[in-house]
Amino acid sequence: MIPETRYAKTVDGVHIAYQVRGDGPVDLVYVMQYANNLEVVAEHPRAARFLDRIASFSRLILFDKRGTGLSDRRQTPDLEMRADDLRVVLDAVGSERAVLFGESEGGSLVAFFAAAHPQRVLALILFATLARYAWAPDYPFGMRRDEYEARRGALVSGWGTFDYVRGLVEEQAPSMAGDADYIRWWAKLQRHAASPAAALEFEDVWYGTDVRDVLGSVQAPTLVLSRTRSDGLSPARDLADRIPGAKYLEMPGFDQVPEAGNMDEVLDAAETFVQSIRAEETVINRALATVLFTDIVESTAKATGLGDAAWKDVVERHHRTVRAMIGRYRGREIDTAGDGFFATFDGPSRAVRCALAIVEALQAIGLPVRAGLHTGEVEAIDEKAGGIAVIIGARIGAMAGPSEVLVSSTVRDLVAGSGLVFEDRGEHQLKGVPGEWRLYAVALH
Repeated sequence: MIPETRYAKTVDGVHIAYQVRGDGPVDLVYVMQYANNLEVVAEHPRAARFLDRIASFSRLILFDKRGTGLSDRRQTPDLEMRADDLRVVLDAVGSERAVLFGESEGGSLVAFFAAAHPQRVLALILFATLARYAWAPDYPFGMRRDEYEARRGALVSGWGTFDYVRGLVEEQAPSMAGDADYIRWWAKLQRHAASPAAALEFEDVWYGTDVRDVLGSVQAPTLVLSRTRSDGLSPARDLADRIPGAKYLEMPGFDQVPEAGNMDEVLDAAETFVQSIRAEETVINRALATVLFTDIVESTAKATGLGDAAWKDVVERHHRTVRAMIGRYRGREIDTAGDGFFATFDGPSRAVRCALAIVEALQAIGLPVRAGLHTGEVEAIDEKAGGIAVIIGARIGAMAGPSEVLVSSTVRDLVAGSGLVFEDRGEHQLKGVPGEWRLYAVALH
């Protein structure tokens, strides 16, 4: 089933057609060659299988570049304009950061985007991409001018025809040269992507593209994929060498189209890379923090004794007090449930003093609360906080008594010299946490 095609509108009023496939844990934008149409590309089984596989491990985002396919065909965009259109699509689907997977000239676009908008790019995958498309004395991988002029002439007379596409397939996807259905599909895709005149304009933009000067600014982890070229040159390796820290993988076969030949090699490499980036992000998203858990002691009994209306007033005053103290000591409220609060602090001393302030302020109005603290690596999960350090903090909080602030030995050791006084509460087992944990109560003022 073909996903619904939707439109994102650019600041200059152009409608960019896009689709979203799958619901995987990471956003991935696949940018194909310019001759594309979202609703025709998946008509061939190999192309459909290629896209379905990507959608199996990601939320796959596709779009037709302005001037082609189902997008408005008002003008032929330059590289900067296409990058702006990509950003508009990311905004439309609510993607803050995505893996960008570019094929051929689509790779030039995503590399440029990554250099210009590093905060929006989780990683780059480039397949059969060149840093420059025209030959130059310092770039022997490009196409010479006379060869390009011959290519232009062939395009004008043959665009979208079986014979013209058969020549392209023989050159770019030789393993599919004997497949008439594949050639007919590609020819149809051309006709539905652009007119001959529009295709010629895109070819001219393509031939003039040179992203060599921006590749050194790419910060995103990058995987450059290539198959062996029949001319023996290796422009993809040159591309990888220009991107800091890029990984290069060359696979056997002469097909320069990813769904041709052994597509599983390409897809396996892409999926493994995406998984490694996700694993790395999990580590990067961890930060040392002190977690604080508080709640009202015997809240159920108090609520029953006071009645709903009076208890509501108590809880509201409790919440105001706790939030005021968290703000005063520059903490961050992560979650609240019933009468319990969970907050994090970037300094253990401030976290302990916040807990003391909460306990003492509420004790003064006859409302005993308990607090537990621990310091460790906290993992950011969808703007929340998680990980074993959070579990330990919650378990310590549950063990505290009325109007007591209980901390782990880690917290006590980190605040040495702060003037805080602790009383040893001995070793304890924490539910679900291995080992014995020595806990300390903070002396109230």
